[in-house]
Amino acid sequence: MPIDQLIEHFAQYIPLREIEKNELKQRVVEKKVKRRQFILQQNDVCKHYTFVLSGCFKMYGVDDNGTEHNIQFAAENEWIADIGSFHSGKESRLYIEAIEPSVVLQIEKPNLIYLYHNHPKFDRIFRVIVEEKFIEIQNRVLQNISSTADERYHTFREQYPQLANRLPNTQIASYIGITPEFLSKIRRVK
Repeated sequence: MPIDQLIEHFAQYIPLREIEKNELKQRVVEKKVKRRQFILQQNDVCKHYTFVLSGCFKMYGVDDNGTEHNIQFAAENEWIADIGSFHSGKESRLYIEAIEPSVVLQIEKPNLIYLYHNHPKFDRIFRVIVEEKFIEIQNRVLQNISSTADERYHTFREQYPQLANRLPNTQIASYIGITPEFLSKIRRVK
């Protein structure tokens, strides 16, 4: 059952009691997403935290020249959301798009708030998940301003070992801030 995968994910932080598992089951929605389908588009408000059961997503922004800049990837057992839009209720500047056919579980803000208030364990789990993501983003910003392209690619492979061969060069290059052609040169040397 798909919810079991999410329950196992939460158990890595704090195991859930039966009542908490049942409350969770009532508040998440399973969704199948086609390749290239969006679960968030620029100017929409992010209404869900999305847990990836299978497949892969990218979160990206588009600059004034129409160039995509990948911010995050999420594959199996990972979360993806525009947290700023989700919590503020303001329009997103980002897109979240399926790179592969995917299956996800989504939880809307009112349901998440309900879980936080009625089962504080969820508040703790999500706080740790968000803190881990914040640390990841801090490390990425530092790396982007102080590391070579080769070092950024090596870190990408460490951070996303399951994605290095699943994603095209264009996606990886966008994430590490280089051209696909330069990434091809780096990969040939490796």
